[in-house]
Amino acid sequence: MKKIPLISSILLAAGLASPISTVMAYEAGDWLIRGRIINVNPNDSSGTLWTEAAGNLGKGVTVDNDTVPELDITYMITRNWGLELILGYSEHTVSTHKSAGGVVSTLGSRDVIDTKVLPPTLTLQYHFLPDSNIRPYVGAGINYTYFFDEKVPSNSGVANSGDKVKLESSWGWAAQAGVDIAINQDWFVNLDIKYLDIDTTARFKNTAVGSAKINADINPFVYGIGIGRRF
Repeated sequence: MKKIPLISSILLAAGLASPISTVMAYEAGDWLIRGRIINVNPNDSSGTLWTEAAGNLGKGVTVDNDTVPELDITYMITRNWGLELILGYSEHTVSTHKSAGGVVSTLGSRDVIDTKVLPPTLTLQYHFLPDSNIRPYVGAGINYTYFFDEKVPSNSGVANSGDKVKLESSWGWAAQAGVDIAINQDWFVNLDIKYLDIDTTARFKNTAVGSAKINADINPFVYGIGIGRRF
């Protein structure tokens, strides 16, 4: 009877009788660096076009999507809680929609703004299974969206190519969900989805129809896949 504890001790010491160990485990103080390819897919539920000469031309503004690289950095405050900073920028075209009705529909579908978008986002994440090889997480936080390099395309029906346009910066909330899947002790694959609250107003100056502005709720879903490393 005394041989059983002795055999168990030997097996445990050799790692043969222990449970299957996980490949990696998050610890407080860890840095997680991820590189992703993301698709920014605006959920532009509203938008109005207003001109000084003609007033409100009706709703009907859409924003196209873009696929770009992204970098994010997570600092693990505890084994479950982390802070993530998301960095990257995308390029988008704002267009009128030919089915909008009113004066806008007579223009047909026209591109009215080309812009680059920089939306640094900070989220507080909760990681459910820090000792597992598959680690789902959810997060919530804020984003600041800065628009730059705005231009009026040559086929715009509202302004002429070269006219000045400026989009207002935006503060909004952010939500995310994702999962890290371990490859080995330090490397992992990441899948992630985010929703960003982005509202802006574009203002045109000195156009053929005087001053003009567009209000737009962009509110994109951001789908990402990538690879990460723990440091």
